[in-house]
Amino acid sequence: MSTTVEALRPRTLPPWGAVRHDWTRDEIQALFALPFPDLMFQAQTVHRMYFEPREVQVSTLLSIKTGGCPEDCGYCSQSAHHDSGLKASKLMEVEKVLTEARAAKAAGATRFCMGAAWRSPKDRDLETVCAMIEGVKALGMESCVTLGMLSPEQAIRLKRSGLDYYNHNLDTSPEYYEKVITTRTFDDRLNTLSHVRDAGINVCAGGIVGMGEAESDRVGMVAALATLPEHPQSVPINMLVPIEGTPMKNVQKIDHLDFVRTIAVARITMPRSMVRLSAGREEMSDEIQAMCFMAGANSIFYGAKLLTTPNPGEDHDMALFDRLGMVPMPG
Repeated sequence: MSTTVEALRPRTLPPWGAVRHDWTRDEIQALFALPFPDLMFQAQTVHRMYFEPREVQVSTLLSIKTGGCPEDCGYCSQSAHHDSGLKASKLMEVEKVLTEARAAKAAGATRFCMGAAWRSPKDRDLETVCAMIEGVKALGMESCVTLGMLSPEQAIRLKRSGLDYYNHNLDTSPEYYEKVITTRTFDDRLNTLSHVRDAGINVCAGGIVGMGEAESDRVGMVAALATLPEHPQSVPINMLVPIEGTPMKNVQKIDHLDFVRTIAVARITMPRSMVRLSAGREEMSDEIQAMCFMAGANSIFYGAKLLTTPNPGEDHDMALFDRLGMVPMPG
């Protein structure tokens, strides 16, 4: 005797598609526990309420200052604490960055993201980054930067330069955080997000899965994001890319279906956010990436490299889009 889908569905879940900021961990855990077909159906249903399901936003990410970071993030090759073999570099010149931005635009990217391996930016470096932002905006592209922790004044300066998005990931749950990073706290990250919101900049904040965390930590990460005063406008979900010389080099890989579940739960709990399928795509089959799009991912990084880790090439991504009947989101 078969069990109906209605009998399987938890009774405590809210109406699908509602924009809420009061999600409980029990509710989010119930989403993770749904049978996979039910979870995918609900995520795709919510996705279609707010987005054109065939469209994927295409962004390019450039490392404008690589290596030598004083933070000890256990997953990162750019940390000065780890022997990853990555050499530190100085901040790129403005014109070299804009040359990369022009190439990204010509390849079809509509958002240009710039990352610097800093704990927090020095004011003199911030002025150079602001010039980069102004140049990217002049090209007609959206701009995003990730520079570490910000003061309220620095966030305001970035806003004045025309910055559209600031990326600052929570990385994981509050409970698992200290097993990943010890040189800053979870609250430090929340404070920077608050400064960014207060300055009127769109927030890009997500996390990394596959760092040895339990499913309860994925629940906690999504809960932390979905209960912010305003949902992040962009939510990147990264799959750990193990890097030689980092403490997480030998962490057991996450089941790819568990990764898809995380994408789906992020879509349901933050229905208006762009959910970005971020690091780790090089390790995913086309079929798993297609499932992520079905689960509500509607943004990718485009280009052969993400800061210091590999990424599928543009030709591969466009061929996959063609096979799926999907198209880049207009700028």
